Amino acid sequence: MSIGNKYNKSDIKIKIPYPAEKIIDTLEANGFEAYCVGGCVRDSLMGKEPADWDICTSCKPEKLKEIFYDCKIIETGLKHGTVTVVIDSMQIEITTFRKDLSYQDHRHPKSVEFVISLKEDLSRRDFTVNSIAYNNKLGLIDYFGGVNDIENKIIRCVGEPYTRFDEDALRILRALRFASTLKFKIDAKTKSALYKKADLLSFVSKERIRDELLKLLTGDNVLPVLLEYKEIIFSIIPELKKCDLTPQNTPHHCYNVYEHTAHSVSNIEPLPHLRMTMLLHDIGKPSTLKTDKQGISHFKTHPYVGKQMAERILCRLRFSNKDISYICRLIEQHDNRFPANERTVKKFISKYGKDFFKDYIKIRIADTLAQSDYKREEKLRTISEVKNIGNKVIKSDVPLNLKDLEINGNDLIEMGFAGDAIGKILNEILTLVLENKLVNTKSELMNFARKIL
Repeated sequence: MSIGNKYNKSDIKIKIPYPAEKIIDTLEANGFEAYCVGGCVRDSLMGKEPADWDICTSCKPEKLKEIFYDCKIIETGLKHGTVTVVIDSMQIEITTFRKDLSYQDHRHPKSVEFVISLKEDLSRRDFTVNSIAYNNKLGLIDYFGGVNDIENKIIRCVGEPYTRFDEDALRILRALRFASTLKFKIDAKTKSALYKKADLLSFVSKERIRDELLKLLTGDNVLPVLLEYKEIIFSIIPELKKCDLTPQNTPHHCYNVYEHTAHSVSNIEPLPHLRMTMLLHDIGKPSTLKTDKQGISHFKTHPYVGKQMAERILCRLRFSNKDISYICRLIEQHDNRFPANERTVKKFISKYGKDFFKDYIKIRIADTLAQSDYKREEKLRTISEVKNIGNKVIKSDVPLNLKDLEINGNDLIEMGFAGDAIGKILNEILTLVLENKLVNTKSELMNFARKIL
């Protein structure tokens, strides 16, 4: 939907899903105001499908529970005026008009006060683009110029930016996240305030920082955000600052380590685990830098040092053990440039798995595209050859794991093997099959095993 700089509120229609529309109609029938608000209005105006629908209302929480007695109700944040009503399996969050009283930790208000004014409720919100309300009767309610800011692609705080960030420091990262995901610019006053208040991010839980960082990283506009707001990123991951101070004096590179990192993040598909991997893949370079007599930079052990550093960073940001293990393994292997032959590729897939191999290829491509053009085509051609061999291996019925062998532990027990010897023999057989030195038939594998007895 193109909203235009000049607009007539009554001309702009938003298609509200039935559950949200029913809630608004029901509240209005009971004498209360009710509006769709926030991200769902913003996304609708931008022609995007909202991920969820939120409603604000003059109705207080206890009355909400009474009105929607016949619906499933989740007491999401009752003391802050929020309940979730479930209609047709859709969860709609409803919040009573409120103003937040003094903040105790640069994150949470000590308490809230319910109000009857929609404008007062909208004035407490973070950015103008999220402070627009809508219902079918009145159309758009836009007190703070959010519609124009959407049209002009601007992220601007509602009211005084220093106050907004002082209230809730997470808004600093949210500003960057919206700049990345919406492809918007941050206005000058808001930008100045977020830099000066960046130290307040220390008050925000690591889990919330992690979640906002991942959303930021998966935005289409991530490259300019990482480069323009690097000091904010460094306040979250201080180890990256050394990357920005580390040049790469080698024909293979045209950026310093951090700039290369930022470009590599934007080069890979926007999946959280892949973009987080690229953000940290060269984190070990500053501490492994060696310069030879010709002035050429070398970082020989950086994947292994980087893996250890990344593990500490990911633990600090409260990533799950599963995610930490997977991302760190990708970092460890990101610079593994093995030859394009079936034997080596099969061994790699056998050791790490099919999905890991596919991600490894994506990482190698993203890393290469963020380097200089020196031998780039040659590098990409080799990666493509490895990829093609791997895809053929994955599509074939070639055994890659012990479970794929035509012989198992029970067969070896019947032959007289016992204890650790069983696993040792099976692994030896798998290696020989991967090297095409044995054919994966039960008779051939059994004959080989008998020779060892």
